[in-house]
Amino acid sequence: MTRNLSMLAATAALAVTACSEAPAPDRSAQGRSVQVVAEQVRFERTHAGIEAVGTSRAVLSAELYPATSGEVVSVQFEPGQAVAAGDVLVELDAREQKLAVRLAELKLEDAERLYDRYSRSAERGAVVPTTLDAARTAVETARVELESARISLTDRTIRAVFDGHVGSTEVDPGDRIGTDTLITTLDDRSSLFVIFDLPESFIGALGRGDTVDLATWNGSLEPVTGEIVDVGSRIDPRDRTFAARARVENDNDVLRPGMSFRVTVDVDGDRYPVVSETAVQWGADGAFVWTIVDGQATRTPVQVVQRREGRVLVEGDLDNDIIVVEGTQRMRDGIAVEFDESRLADARKNLGAGGTGAYSALD
Repeated sequence: MTRNLSMLAATAALAVTACSEAPAPDRSAQGRSVQVVAEQVRFERTHAGIEAVGTSRAVLSAELYPATSGEVVSVQFEPGQAVAAGDVLVELDAREQKLAVRLAELKLEDAERLYDRYSRSAERGAVVPTTLDAARTAVETARVELESARISLTDRTIRAVFDGHVGSTEVDPGDRIGTDTLITTLDDRSSLFVIFDLPESFIGALGRGDTVDLATWNGSLEPVTGEIVDVGSRIDPRDRTFAARARVENDNDVLRPGMSFRVTVDVDGDRYPVVSETAVQWGADGAFVWTIVDGQATRTPVQVVQRREGRVLVEGDLDNDIIVVEGTQRMRDGIAVEFDESRLADARKNLGAGGTGAYSALD
């Protein structure tokens, strides 16, 4: 037993010696700050790209019908021809109307002569006032009849009502046509309107002067830019959409009324803080970022609103804060943080001068 006690005492002595020889923990790192790469929070608006199908129409468009019936004596245009306002397109037989104008002119001349004779006689008291009044009325009636005859004669000629391009026609000389006969179409396609529908959730997000991108579906023509000229004031209850109309210039005359377009609309929403993707961390309670307040790291919860190339729009208690973008794995609440103030200041200047970033990186 004495031997066993001696062995236990020796073992205890070795354990004490081993403990005394173990290296003490190195506490020299305590209180040392962590160097990180930081950026300042910027703000951007959310972005939504919408695609819709649009149909074009000429800025001015008309279907030409005759104002009266009659026989066609001449067709003075070719399909697709450019015409100016006032150009004659079709003439109808107008012999009777010309005679009616001449007859009305003679009646007016006769009424004016009689009125002049009565006026001179009235000065001498030879004509009673009622006779003079009747003569004056006859003159005015003759003038109205002449004007009516001239209008009837004018209606025998179909003219272009504005500058544009005429379409095809099925009217030939010798045809008898009526007021329901379509002569041709006339389009001013110097610019086109493109009409398209958008979901009601975007009402108010689009207004006059905003731009949209337009492209043909087969991609045969270069994409063009249109400008919104009006937005519908009502929501269609059948499909919950509203109509918008964009105007696109057609200087080279390659676009045509009736073409379909792929309409791309960029809509900006509310403003949110935007940070680098590397700044957003995830924990058990969701996303967060590390902000630097008075030289110390602070965990700030955020919600991801929208992701972009290398950037994330977030919602949270952020203003002009400094965000840790590299070195986040070493962060914890209250830890001292260092970053390059000079580079951050340079980034702020670049941002103010129109730059797109506000990053500060250490060498």
